[in-house]
Amino acid sequence: MKLTKSQRVKVIRDTAKHLEGEDWTTIDLTLKQFGFPISDQWSGDTKSYIIKMVEDAKDDELVELGQHLGMQLDGQDIAAAAEREMPYWQDGQLRVFISHLTGEREVAANVQTGLRRYGLSGFVAHNDINPTAEWQTEIETALATCDLLVALIHPDFVQSKWCDQEVGYALGRGIPVFTVRCGSDPHGFVSRFQAFNGNGKTPTQIAKELFEAAIDHKKLQEKMADIVIDLFVNSNSFATAKDRIGHVERLKTWDKSYSRRLMRALKTNGQISGSYGVPAQIDALVKQWK
Repeated sequence: MKLTKSQRVKVIRDTAKHLEGEDWTTIDLTLKQFGFPISDQWSGDTKSYIIKMVEDAKDDELVELGQHLGMQLDGQDIAAAAEREMPYWQDGQLRVFISHLTGEREVAANVQTGLRRYGLSGFVAHNDINPTAEWQTEIETALATCDLLVALIHPDFVQSKWCDQEVGYALGRGIPVFTVRCGSDPHGFVSRFQAFNGNGKTPTQIAKELFEAAIDHKKLQEKMADIVIDLFVNSNSFATAKDRIGHVERLKTWDKSYSRRLMRALKTNGQISGSYGVPAQIDALVKQWK
């Protein structure tokens, strides 16, 4: 059975829920019998341990364990449930978890709106979680499935246990963490990274800087390349085409299909072919990546 990314998250999470109440001996026995790794060196809780041990498993292995635990694994049902649980992620967009103080959720929401213009789906907990949903579970799901965490460092961010845990979760997953100074400096492990200066800037300006940094980040380059190409070929004005070709020129990775898509857009999108200098830039890019 082939699982989508959303389905994998649901199966892994449900597996942890089913097993976390068991003692360590039973948990290790079950994992070992189904071919999953176990470890004698663990300082966290059982739920985190189970997730860590099964997160890299093949789809068929996850399905087999789930069936043993009596979980409902009909593909269509899982997909529908996952879609209901994570409506904030848009297909084909980079998934961005926005960590913020409760009192700054309006700023976070405005940054989220700004990111959407650039093909980035932002998750803002206080706005995107259904009031009837289990709060912590929804946050964990968003953290487990995001590609990037953006931390808006307002004063008192360091005092928030939730914000610190969100950043720590992202660092533990090894995904990029971008910090934005909004009246305060980052602290702890993320303080060694260069922070974005959000002081005196609009959420739109912050969103653009985050977008451009994501293009350049080595862990995000491949996903961002698809997004940048999609944005460019769908340019709806001369000015937009001119702006977005600059983003295409920043790409560090290139798929063969990109050249074909650019040449097709040059023929079919008048906003691209009529934008001053853009056709020549496309020709140069195609030659560069030939």
